Amino acid sequence: MKNGSGEIRTFKDLVVWQKAFELAFEIYRVTKSFPSDERYGLTAELRKTARSVPYNIAEGHRRETTTEYIRFLNIGAGSAAELETQLLLAQRLGYFQEETAEQVLFQREEVDRMLNALVRSLKSRRSARS
Repeated sequence: MKNGSGEIRTFKDLVVWQKAFELAFEIYRVTKSFPSDERYGLTAELRKTARSVPYNIAEGHRRETTTEYIRFLNIGAGSAAELETQLLLAQRLGYFQEETAEQVLFQREEVDRMLNALVRSLKSRRSARS
């Protein structure tokens, strides 16, 4: 997905989007083994929330202003926090092994840190231009 030049031409060139996309993919993979009675419950919620993170990064990247971009990144960060709560619940319910839970929670934390760093960077660039 990287374009090789380091230049950001599309949202797919953003490492944070790539990591968020991989996290969403991993959520789909691990929730396949969840109990069938959770299909429209926790499984659906986890998948929806996980999708929301890269969706909002992509949508924000296409917005015309930095303020709008930041707003969508913050929505994505909110979804990442919601995802953590859902993952902790699934872990407590024993829906996946400890090692899997730790790995997915680590991925989520990495995306969250990257989103926060991107927001800080955009805010400081916006302030420097003012």
